[in-house]
Amino acid sequence: MIVRPIVARALLLSLLLVGCARPAPPPGVPSASGDDPPFSYDELMAGLQAAGATVETMGEVEQVFFAVKGRTARIDGADVQVFEYADEASRLADSSLIAPDGGSIGTTMVTWVDQPTFWAQGRLTVLYVGREAAVIERLGAVLGDPLTEPWPVP
Repeated sequence: MIVRPIVARALLLSLLLVGCARPAPPPGVPSASGDDPPFSYDELMAGLQAAGATVETMGEVEQVFFAVKGRTARIDGADVQVFEYADEASRLADSSLIAPDGGSIGTTMVTWVDQPTFWAQGRLTVLYVGREAAVIERLGAVLGDPLTEPWPVP
């Protein structure tokens, strides 16, 4: 069988392009194609309820360090703030500014009344201020690992 040079080049180019395909981005990093996970406030609430949590929607909240207003929900008796962005890239712009201890967000130093724990998933940034292990575990079961580290026990 004789392979024409133009066909051989096309075949070689297609194999090269397949070999150079971009791998999926790690969790928390938006994909270059713009295919954002459709993780929304409603999906979070449904996921928490499916995990056995009692969920009550409370109202709106605004934090100066985030570009969007959020909603407050009571999860198993604890107040949780949920910030939903138009897309994952917008969420990443804000959530990437959160310090590992949650003590600063960008150039804003924050004094919390208790330990802040932040999660980021899809288009959501979630904040819980408190140390209830059951609440942190429940949120982690739906949202994955938090962005922030727990404070040392005094």
